[in-house]
Amino acid sequence: MSRTMSQSKPAIVKHDTLFDKPFTTPLDKAARFSFDEQVVACFPDMIRRSVPGYGQVLAMLPIFARRHCKYRQQGDNGQRVSRVYDLGCSLGAASMTLAGEFEPQDLQIKAIDISPAMTTEATTLLSDNYSEHDIEVITADIRDVVLEPCDMVILNLTLQFLPAADRVAVLEKIYAALSEGGILVLTEKTHAFDEQYDAWLVERYYDFKRANGYSEMEISGKRNALENVLITDTLDEHHARLDQVGFKRHLTWFQFLNFVSIVAFK
Repeated sequence: MSRTMSQSKPAIVKHDTLFDKPFTTPLDKAARFSFDEQVVACFPDMIRRSVPGYGQVLAMLPIFARRHCKYRQQGDNGQRVSRVYDLGCSLGAASMTLAGEFEPQDLQIKAIDISPAMTTEATTLLSDNYSEHDIEVITADIRDVVLEPCDMVILNLTLQFLPAADRVAVLEKIYAALSEGGILVLTEKTHAFDEQYDAWLVERYYDFKRANGYSEMEISGKRNALENVLITDTLDEHHARLDQVGFKRHLTWFQFLNFVSIVAFK
């Protein structure tokens, strides 16, 4: 059963000003981006102004879930549920979007993130807004977690932060855990193989950030901080990897500049 509207409580969103000041030391300039308390405090604003189409991707998750979550698993109370994994959950936006559209007894959601700062805040937000839902927030590296059988896995802007050598193993684990008829929703920042196309997409992405109020200093600072932390693949590489781990059907259902979302069917 689905809910007609989300019941989440409004939150005070801090403006993202992490990179609005010049670097004062070489160490400042070399500092790597991390999902710490500073990032957590402004993360909703950062995502809104930095990720084209993020809201549209979230809005489609319940629509996909209604088609593919067929209550193939058993909950702790013995009732049939659909288990959903939100891997790299950050503040739990995907989990909250699903909870807002399904009855508490319908889904068992496991939201996992490696950042204690993220999971601490996600736990508070989810318990404040959806205390009746079966949502477990887990602080762990998704590479180390054993996945139970599930109907849906959400991997939103997460694979890109893993070492390239570890990505196949994570996808293999997801494929093995999904029930027949289940889906993976994979959303990533990408780069184009053609250098001219890629340069155009990158510059339009920076235009997007400028239009959302980021200064040249902030754009440059964020780019430097993410260097060697966020490693993108091409769209073809993503699809080839999905083929490699066993997904025979997968398609790009959404693209906005250099951000894409893929749905893969078990």
